[in-house]
Amino acid sequence: MQCFGRVLAKIRGKSNKGTTAQSSAFTARADTPAAVERKQQQQDLEANTPGTLQLALQNRTNSSNVFAYITGLALDDGNKPIFIQADGKTVHSPPSPAEPLASVTADVAIPLGAPGNTVTATIPKIAGGRIWFVVDAHLTFFVNPGPNIVNPSVTNPADPNYNLDWTFAEFTYNDQQIFANISYVDFVSIPVALTLTTANSGTLSVPGMDADGFQRVVDEMHAQTARDGKPWDQLIYSANGRPLRVLNPTQLLATDGNAWSNYWDGYVNAVWDKYRNEDMTINTQAAAGNLTGRVVGDELQLGEAGSFSKPSSADIFTCSTGPFQTGQNLARDGVIPRLAAALNRSQLLNTPGRQFPNGGDPSTYYQDVTTNHYSRAVHAVQKDGRGYAFPYDDVVPDGGQDVAGTLHAGDPVLFTLAVGGN
Repeated sequence: MQCFGRVLAKIRGKSNKGTTAQSSAFTARADTPAAVERKQQQQDLEANTPGTLQLALQNRTNSSNVFAYITGLALDDGNKPIFIQADGKTVHSPPSPAEPLASVTADVAIPLGAPGNTVTATIPKIAGGRIWFVVDAHLTFFVNPGPNIVNPSVTNPADPNYNLDWTFAEFTYNDQQIFANISYVDFVSIPVALTLTTANSGTLSVPGMDADGFQRVVDEMHAQTARDGKPWDQLIYSANGRPLRVLNPTQLLATDGNAWSNYWDGYVNAVWDKYRNEDMTINTQAAAGNLTGRVVGDELQLGEAGSFSKPSSADIFTCSTGPFQTGQNLARDGVIPRLAAALNRSQLLNTPGRQFPNGGDPSTYYQDVTTNHYSRAVHAVQKDGRGYAFPYDDVVPDGGQDVAGTLHAGDPVLFTLAVGGN
């Protein structure tokens, strides 16, 4: 998940593939449109959130053996990695061990009880936070020197959590606000729903999937492979005779670098041919404003953002390699999320006005036969269509509706997370 960067300027975090340490698993990036907007909002806000926040953890599965785990970096304690213990309120700060993969010495599994039960937890100010849920098992975390928390992995068969049924939501709770989302950038599995009760901003919610949403994604991956012969069905990971998760296409690249080989080539060639003779405009939604250009030779030239070579399939799915590597200049960093999002959503051939992201709306996304069908399927099973399905899924037209399924408010009172979809 190098691509997610994963997003949102000191407001949300990123998780790398494998059993990486938490300090490296939450890397900020400030180039997404939502991040730019929220950065300005944060500058305008005074510190007004309470020192702690109450969480309501609801069991909406059919199991009485469901556990939650809360991890993150303690903002008021030197950004130390922490857990919330089984009582839902006591903070555990693991010491730095002498060797990697040390055991967590405290009980950090919060039992949710019987189906329909709600458990209350209390958290301090946390950056790069996650609330993890696991059904009919316990998750195993480790601690590396630093200390750094080693998170469960969906790509490492040696990880003790590899064959367990688990998921997570992401959040940051700081002096200005809480920001949270359900992330499908790594994989989709157990349904999670978010509700944020606030003092003066109303009740905000991301309803997530129904209980059958995951199975519908599984079915659609099989159906898409039947349609185009591509390895969408290889994204399904099963254990003990049943599907456990559907991985993002980038995860398949971790085990098979040629998995998507030339998948996007025909679409990219058509895009490059189109914009040899027509202008493309990218609204950076930042200081660089609108940047207009055309394809010259094999390069898409967009003024001060520079030239973009044709991206490979891996570049498009990861959003972070090849022409999508950030860091050269701010104008380019503004173009990359919007161009990568338009490609994943297959907007570049069918959007009137040839302006991105402002030339289209969600009804135009994923309409080409060549598209990010994982993202399409994930959005299709969300109750309100919102979910973070690829690294720049928070790109929206100016004034457009969020499709990434994010919640944020400066006056939170209660953050509710429901697992199971029932």
